[in-house]
Order: sequence, then C-alpha cells, then structure tokens
Amino acid sequence: MAAGLPHPLIFMTELNNALGTHIPIHVWYTWLAMLILFTIGFLVSRKLSLVPGGLQNLVEIIVGGLEDFVVANIGEGGRTVFPFMCTLFVYILVMNLLGLVPGCDAPTANVNTNAAMAVCTFLYYNYIGIKQHGAGYIKHFFGPVPALAPLMFIIEIVSHISRPLSLTLRLFGNIRGEEIVLVLLFMLAPVVSTLPMYFLFMLAKVIQAFIFFMLTMIYLKGSLEHAH
Repeated sequence: MAAGLPHPLIFMTELNNALGTHIPIHVWYTWLAMLILFTIGFLVSRKLSLVPGGLQNLVEIIVGGLEDFVVANIGEGGRTVFPFMCTLFVYILVMNLLGLVPGCDAPTANVNTNAAMAVCTFLYYNYIGIKQHGAGYIKHFFGPVPALAPLMFIIEIVSHISRPLSLTLRLFGNIRGEEIVLVLLFMLAPVVSTLPMYFLFMLAKVIQAFIFFMLTMIYLKGSLEHAH
C-alpha cells in the first residue's frame, strides 16, 4: 500500500499470510536486502582473483571508486571510516532498487528503516569525533569566536540533532514519492508510461543512496577535523 493506493502484489504480505506471522513488510524486505548482499559477498570472496572479472570486477569498481572519492574529500584518515560509509551506500542502494522489482517494496519507503540508519550515522560520527579528539571534541560545538560560544553551542546542538531527522525524511520522501508516482502511472497506462519511468527512477534511487552516503561523509569529515 502506497499512501492509500493499492499495490498490485506484495510477496511478503502473502508470505505473512501463509506463515501466520505479523512481521512488518519493510522488515522482510530489509532482511531480503541483507541476504542479497551476503550472497554477493560470498560469491565474490569465494573466487578472488588478481585479475578480476565478472562480479568481482563490478564490486571492485564500486568499492574502489567510492574509496577514492572518500580519500579525495577527507584524506587518508577517511580510509578508517570508509567501511561504514560503503556498507551504508550498498545497503541503501539494494533496498531502494527492491522497490522497482514487481511484487516487492523498498524498505527505505518506510520511515522506520531510514530512522534506524540515520541514528546509526549520528552515533557513529560522534563516536569517531570523541575517539579522534577525546574531550576536545566539545570544541566543535563552540565555534571559532569565544564571545559567541554560548550561542554557537545551542545552534550546533540543534543542528546536530536535526541531522538524523533530515537524513530520515529526505530518503523516505523521495523513495515513497517515486513509488506513488509509479503506482499512479501504472493505473493510468500500465506499460507505455511505466517502463520509461523505471529507468529514470532507477537512476534516482542510485542518486538517493549516494546523497545519504555524501551527507554521512560530510558529517564524518567534520568530526575528524580539528575544531577551529
């Protein structure tokens, strides 16, 4: 169900009915995304080669490209936090793309999934900041002008608290909005209008995963830098 519009079929709803369970649909598809990633990881690691080909080559292009991007923006210190960011990106990407599979639903179209990832990001970049600077991390909240430190502290606290909310609602709004548009187009012109939009929304879902990745990188970069 997308904002009151009927979905043609949700496989996990049928599975819930068959098993007599009441597991939320977004949880089922979150597990499915995890299973897909575990399977890809197993297949790639089973036959590693110095001259990659096929699936290993694709994975290395994605991971290597993202790592180079992080190092170019954060520096060599970015390699220590890259595994977290890369995991977020591929996880969100797979969940986003599940929404384009007939009979499936994107877990990221549910606010609870996004809130969990946003809170993890919030906790992680603050943990990295404390680990990197110790008690000196508090200086990030006071700004460069001592006279304005009390005001800046309040502003910074509000800014940091709003980050998980921003990450959550941005991803939720975009993914859910795309699915509503697809359902409406399918009702109006099932094939003619829907198929072209699939390719556009596929690109949009990749972009949304990358935006979440970039914002996480920006937050981590701020926590790794010295306070001014």
